[in-house]
Amino acid sequence: MKKIFKFLGYIVLLLILFVAGILVYVKIALPSVGEPEKLTIEYTPERIERGRYLANSVTICMDCHSTRDWTKFSGPITPGTLGQGGERFDQSVGFPGVYYSRNITPAGISRYTDGELFRVITTGVTKEGRAMFPVMPYQHYGQMDPEDIKSIISYIRTLDPIQKEVPESVSDFPMNFIINTIPAKANLQRMPSKSDPLAYGKYLVNSSACIDCHTQVDKGKIIEEMAFAGGREFKFKDGSVVRSANITPDRESGLGSWTEEMFLARFTAFSDSSYQPRTVSKGEFNTLMPWSMYAHMNKEDLSAIFTYLKSLKAINHSVTKFTPAQKSL
Repeated sequence: MKKIFKFLGYIVLLLILFVAGILVYVKIALPSVGEPEKLTIEYTPERIERGRYLANSVTICMDCHSTRDWTKFSGPITPGTLGQGGERFDQSVGFPGVYYSRNITPAGISRYTDGELFRVITTGVTKEGRAMFPVMPYQHYGQMDPEDIKSIISYIRTLDPIQKEVPESVSDFPMNFIINTIPAKANLQRMPSKSDPLAYGKYLVNSSACIDCHTQVDKGKIIEEMAFAGGREFKFKDGSVVRSANITPDRESGLGSWTEEMFLARFTAFSDSSYQPRTVSKGEFNTLMPWSMYAHMNKEDLSAIFTYLKSLKAINHSVTKFTPAQKSL
């Protein structure tokens, strides 16, 4: 009997050592995406302007890296905060830790080389080799055209520098181990020709990471069979919940009955010079959708996105778009 217990003890010890070895490997050897490229970008006016368009209207980098005013509909950016970072994403809104958007003005990124910025945007690995939690959808940016990534870098280098210290992000257990397994090498693609609106629309939908918000998740992972069918929940700090819309071409619950003109009008309504976001009182419907940013996408790009969305599999999935906070007794 003693021999059996001794044998079992050895087995348990080996299992502990095995698990410990895996954890040490994950912490020390990962993430593994390669060294940053030795890259020097030529900051031409054309490249900067392309980057401005992408960062503000397509990839909407400035959405998370600025302060949004949630007293207004759709949370428009507070003037004077463009790129300063410091937005907090924590357990109260469903994150497995406390994460902060970084300061991407020159005051925050001057220590980064162009190659290091390119790597962090497309793989989620920082200058120091740390893995970022994918609040920033770097998996999508890693599938973009490298020229577009260079344009975004060119643009953020021109932002007004804002001196703002941002706390370090911290993951809860076990995400503090899992996070190192998330980054992967970029799979960069050339931007399709605009003459192919289906392929070009797909490129833009990836660049905008539409699938991330418009698909339900299970333990943080996209439920592929429900892709673009909406219903993902986003919590506001007051306890209310907003859910993303079904943007598949289902006629009853999605975009199936929409025309291209209706789709374009939904966006351009927020780009009219007379538009002013209304004040939202506590308990009223609000949305995380940054309408005032996407609204400035050009019509050709919006049309291509609509073409691609209409090509998706139609999924019948009705969504309750908003649930107000429950009043305490």
